[in-house]
Amino acid sequence: MMSGMSTALHVARRASLPVVIVAAALLAACSGSSSTDGSASAASTLSAPETSTVTPSTAAPDTGVSVVGLWSGPELESFDAVAARWEDDSGATVTWQGTRDVAATVADGLASGDLPDIAILPNPGLLHELARDGNLVPLDDVLDPGRLTSAYSDTWLALGSSDGVRYGVPFKINDKSAVWYDPAEFAGRGYEIPSTFDELMSLADRMVADGQTPFSVVAPASPAAGWALTDWVSQLVLTGCGTEAYDGWVAGEVPWTDPCVDGAFERFDGVVHHEGYVLGGIDGILDTTDAAGSYPMYTDPPTAYMYPMSSFARAFITDRFPDLTPGTDYATFPFPPVDPDLAGTDMVGGDLVVMLHDTPEARSFLEYLAGPVAQQTWIELGGFTSVNREIPLDVYSDPVERAIAARLVDATAVRFAAGDMMPFELQRAWWATMLDLLDHPEQRGELLTELDAVADDVRP
Repeated sequence: MMSGMSTALHVARRASLPVVIVAAALLAACSGSSSTDGSASAASTLSAPETSTVTPSTAAPDTGVSVVGLWSGPELESFDAVAARWEDDSGATVTWQGTRDVAATVADGLASGDLPDIAILPNPGLLHELARDGNLVPLDDVLDPGRLTSAYSDTWLALGSSDGVRYGVPFKINDKSAVWYDPAEFAGRGYEIPSTFDELMSLADRMVADGQTPFSVVAPASPAAGWALTDWVSQLVLTGCGTEAYDGWVAGEVPWTDPCVDGAFERFDGVVHHEGYVLGGIDGILDTTDAAGSYPMYTDPPTAYMYPMSSFARAFITDRFPDLTPGTDYATFPFPPVDPDLAGTDMVGGDLVVMLHDTPEARSFLEYLAGPVAQQTWIELGGFTSVNREIPLDVYSDPVERAIAARLVDATAVRFAAGDMMPFELQRAWWATMLDLLDHPEQRGELLTELDAVADDVRP
């Protein structure tokens, strides 16, 4: 438990929580699903046979589970609603520890011996570090391995594994391979969804010939300026060089100057510096926010036709254009692979749920989060994509979210975005390099050599 850990960051249960709980209950009652109707229990279906769990008859009033993570605002409100179902069923309580730096908060807990029970990790890099140091509880000690492999594909379980041992449950996933577009505009102009990167470039050429602008690209001024551009390159390396080379590059074993990695940067350069490809040119890239980058496809007339951006951009679109019909007026297609044989390879962001402190309450809550009841509750609240195969796709009322979930569940290979997996010093240097490349594409070789030097300096 973590009674005194980083108390300044502790987020108390909100006064508005009862309203959120009521909303969750109403949505669940209206879903028509046997797993979330009024008689549904929050008890997990994934527990290992020998695992003790917390039930209303066994939980003492002062028992509970502590959870640390980054969520705040609407995300935390949704988590509170999800947690409330387990609290009602178990009689135990969930204490949320909000932080801006999960790694630092967990490190403080390890140093003090006052660890949270469960952590919501923002990427596998931290999972590997904690697992390497023996600070995580293996999932197979907590959850029934057979049920776990039934609920999640090997592709997704591997993402939460380290040295062949499963530690993390994939949770709340974002599709970073999404390209936003307007299906009605595409159909009206006779544009077809490209299935390869070469086809994407051919489509861009056709759009320019038609007097249209193909792409919206963004790198707004901020401490993390350039991150969206690194996602472009990550996608091109992943689907051009393959997962083995991608993993080696992330780990510092494949240099930035490797011909295949360099080729990804060259392809990116061929997009952003091609006359007429990008709305506003280089100045437009630097002056446009992530949210504003999603707007041009849906103005009348459109000022751009494609926006490669994580699936979280849906919130920007629906906020700005609430009258659009999902699936008809806006949708996504997967970023086309450079190598056609790598179709179905997805780049993602999201969270991994891990156990740091093994208690009956922590086991029960982890089982609940890994199972369909918790995840379906959040899906119905909105803003959540699950890769649990036990959740039927018709739970997603929005056809765009449904299509994204189907694509992720069936992905043949998945990787987190490369920048999210690298040491922060290297990630920050890469952001700056992307901005330099916008102004000085002729310096690509020199800039990649400099990134090799940074990578060498920051690796242990």
